[in-house]
Amino acid sequence: MRSTGPVRRIGRLLMATTATAAAGAVTALSLAASPAAAAPTGTTAARPGDACTAADLGTRHPYVKTTEVSPTITHFKGWYVTEGTTGQQTVSTDTTTVISVSVGLNDTIETSFAVEALSNVKATVGLDVKLEYTSTSEESNSVTWNLTQPGYYGFYKGTKKVTGTYGSLNCNRAQQDDGSWALEWTEGPGSGSFTTFTTLEEGAVRCQDGVPADSIMAKAQALLDCGSAAAQADHPAGAVAKTAQQKPDRPALHPTPTTSTPAEQPTATAHSTRAALDCSAEAYKIAVPGKPLSWGAPLLADDGVRLRPSSIFSAHLDNWRLCNVTEQDGVLEASLWNWGNGGCATIAEQNASTERAVLMTVPCAEDDLQRFYVYRDVPGSSKIGVQNKYTGSMMGYDRYADGEFIRQYSSGRQDGTGTFDLTAV
Repeated sequence: MRSTGPVRRIGRLLMATTATAAAGAVTALSLAASPAAAAPTGTTAARPGDACTAADLGTRHPYVKTTEVSPTITHFKGWYVTEGTTGQQTVSTDTTTVISVSVGLNDTIETSFAVEALSNVKATVGLDVKLEYTSTSEESNSVTWNLTQPGYYGFYKGTKKVTGTYGSLNCNRAQQDDGSWALEWTEGPGSGSFTTFTTLEEGAVRCQDGVPADSIMAKAQALLDCGSAAAQADHPAGAVAKTAQQKPDRPALHPTPTTSTPAEQPTATAHSTRAALDCSAEAYKIAVPGKPLSWGAPLLADDGVRLRPSSIFSAHLDNWRLCNVTEQDGVLEASLWNWGNGGCATIAEQNASTERAVLMTVPCAEDDLQRFYVYRDVPGSSKIGVQNKYTGSMMGYDRYADGEFIRQYSSGRQDGTGTFDLTAV
C-alpha cells in the first residue's frame, strides 16, 4: 500500500473539509447534495435528465431506448385437405423459430432490474409481453382448426416478437447552466438488448385467403410458398413435405439458461496476488445517514461486510480507503481497501449473478468485481450510492441492525437503504 502525490488530488475530487474546533472530529465529504432525503420517486417512467432525490442514490433503473415489433411464425405445418376431409382437424406442427425471453446476456429473468426492464417494454409498445423467462419451444405444437373448404393450408402458431435496447439510469449530481448543482437520473453502465414476445396465436390459412398485411397470418401464408409448383399440385389429404422456406431457422431446443456470468459484463479476472494500489491518504466510514452503524469488514475470510457500530475496538475494520480512483462524467470509480484487514471489497465470482449476494473482502487484485462506482449528492452533502462495476448491482441492506450484511441488489433498495454517508475520519 502506498500513497503518491497525484493520488492526493483525490481529496479535491472527494471532500471539502469543514473547519471544526474539536481535534480529530469527522469532516464531511463533499460527495453530494444536502437536501434531506425524501422517499424514492416513481422510477418506471424515469428518463435521463429527470430529477431524483438523495434517497435514489443507491438505486438503478432501466429505460427503454429502442423497440422493434415483428410478427413471427414459431410453429408451422403444410396440410392438404381434399373433398370429404374437411371439418375439425388437429395437426402437430413443426417448430420453425424459437424465441426466448432475455435481458442482456442473462435469460433467467430473476432480478428486479430485468423484470422492471421488461415491464417498461410492455408499457412502451402497448402489448402484453412476457415478463419472465420462457421460450416458444415450451408451447404445445398442436393446432386444432375447423376447415370448411378443401385446399392447401398452413397450420401455424405465431407471435409478435419484441426486441430492442435499454439503458441503465443512476441518480447522480449534475451541474446546471447557472453553476448550481442538482440530482438527476443519468445514463450509467449496464446497457444491453432484450427479447420478449406476446401470447402465441394459432390458425390455418390458404393461399387464396385475404389476410391483413404484415400480420402473423400473412407471415404464415408466405411460408406456404404459394407460387411454387409443389404448392399448386394436387396432394393426398394430410401433411405436405416442407418447402425450403418452412425449414427451421435454428435448432428447436433452447440451451439451458446459465447463471454463471452476469449480464452485459466483461469476464472477470481470477483473484491472484495483491495488486499495487494507489490509495488516498484519507480513510472513510461508509455509514447509514444519521445513524451509528457503518460498513465493517470481517476478520474471517468466509464472512461478509456487515453493519457495525464504530468504537475503539473496531480495529480500523470500519475504515476504508479509496484506491486507483478515476472519474468520468461525474461518477467516481474506485477500489475499496479496508484498513483493518487489508482486503478489498468484492462480490464473490460464483455469486456475481445472484440477487442479494453478500459483499466480501479478499486480497486486492486487478478485477472488476473489486471496482465500484460512487454516485454523489450535490456538493456539501456526504450522501452516496455504491454500485459494483462487474455485476451492475447496487449495495444496500435488508434491515437496519447490528450485524446485518451489506448485499447487492440489481435495482438497489427502493426504500432508500442503499444511500450511505461517506465521511472522512
